[in-house]
Amino acid sequence: MHLPRTRTGQRRAVQAVMLLCVLALLPSAWLFTVSSDRLRTAEDVPPTEVAVVFGAGLRGDAPSPYLARRLDAAARLYHEGRVEVLLVTGDNSRAEYDEPDTMRAYLTGRGVPDARIVSDYAGFDTWDSCVRAKKIFGVDRAVLISQGFHIRRAVALCEEAGVRSYGVGVADRRDVTWYYGTVREIGAAGKAAVDAVLRPDPRFLGPQEPGVARALADAG
Repeated sequence: MHLPRTRTGQRRAVQAVMLLCVLALLPSAWLFTVSSDRLRTAEDVPPTEVAVVFGAGLRGDAPSPYLARRLDAAARLYHEGRVEVLLVTGDNSRAEYDEPDTMRAYLTGRGVPDARIVSDYAGFDTWDSCVRAKKIFGVDRAVLISQGFHIRRAVALCEEAGVRSYGVGVADRRDVTWYYGTVREIGAAGKAAVDAVLRPDPRFLGPQEPGVARALADAG
C-alpha cells in the first residue's frame, strides 16, 4: 500500500479515515441515544410483569460465569417482587447445547418456581430474542437483564421490536471476556442498526406460545 505523496492527497486520506471512523461510531451513538433514559439498576427498576434474560454461553452443563450473574440478578428481582415471570431466551440449535433449560435449572435452584419461568429455545441473537418476545410470547413491556456492555443494544432492539423496555446492566469484573465483549459491541452495534432498519424475521419464528400469559395468570 502506497501513501499519498502530496499534501492534498495526504489530507484527503486523513479525511477519508476520519469519515470512516465517524460512520463506524454512528450505530453506537444511536444505541446510546435510544437507551439513555431506559437504563435502571436492580434497586430502582420499576415493577414489571416480565423480565427477559438473554443467554450468554454455557460451561459444560452449567451457565457461563457471565450468564450466571444475569440469572442471579433475575432471581433477585423475582424474590423482591419486582418481576413476576422470567422469560429465558437462548440457543438450543443443537441437542447437546441447551441454554434455556440450563438457565431454568439454575433459577429453580435459587428458589424461582418452575411455573414462573418461560423458555424461548430460538433466541439465537438479540434481535431474534426481542422479536420473539413480542410476536411469539406477547410481551409488550419487560425488564431486560444482561451485562453492561450489551444492555444498551438489547434495549434499543427490543424497543424497535415493540417491547417497551427497561435495561438492568449486571456489573462484572473487567477481565478478558469483559474487554472482548466491549470491543465486540462496536461491530454488533452496526448489525443492530441494520436489523432495526431492515427488520428481518428471526431465524425461526413459529407459532404463538401462551407460556408468558399462562405464567402471569398463575402468578395472579
